[in-house]
Amino acid sequence: MNNIQDLKLILESVLLSSREPISINEMRRLFDDDLSIELLRRALDELCLAWQGRGVELVQIAEGWRFQTRPEYQRYLSRLNPEKQPKYSRAVMETLAIIAYKQPVTRGDIEEIRGVTVNSQIIKTLEERDWIKVVGHRDVPGRPALFATTASFLSDLNLRALDELPALLDLGSLTHANPHTAELNLEL
Repeated sequence: MNNIQDLKLILESVLLSSREPISINEMRRLFDDDLSIELLRRALDELCLAWQGRGVELVQIAEGWRFQTRPEYQRYLSRLNPEKQPKYSRAVMETLAIIAYKQPVTRGDIEEIRGVTVNSQIIKTLEERDWIKVVGHRDVPGRPALFATTASFLSDLNLRALDELPALLDLGSLTHANPHTAELNLEL
């Protein structure tokens, strides 16, 4: 495919109709000929520019590319389809933060940092949400599971990589903003 206009129209159609993000490799499989990654990236960059200033934007996240509503318009969608955002306890959020910033970690590592025992339900909640997974086992007696975050975790936070997480100093100021809050609401 040499015509970038046709390429952009195909990509736009596929991305708009997909429920899930699409990776570059998946996009390449759409075409019979050997489409270069450079041409594909150029088409995606041009699509990003073409959609600037609209209510929807094309973004790259950890799992690939997707169209999504711009954050400033999300509240209107919420009124149309009111959904209760899941609320996560402080313990769940602390555990997730430890895993995200210190990964891979064992349950013992988490307990040492938090100073309390990690409830099995916390790990189960994070695994069911597909935010963490077991990525191996530490080579010590008992071979404890090593936990790390998933691409789904990054995508849910509109991140492409872990290095886009806020600095730990910034995170500390967020958690100390309201010390009396028993539950944290993570909107996705």
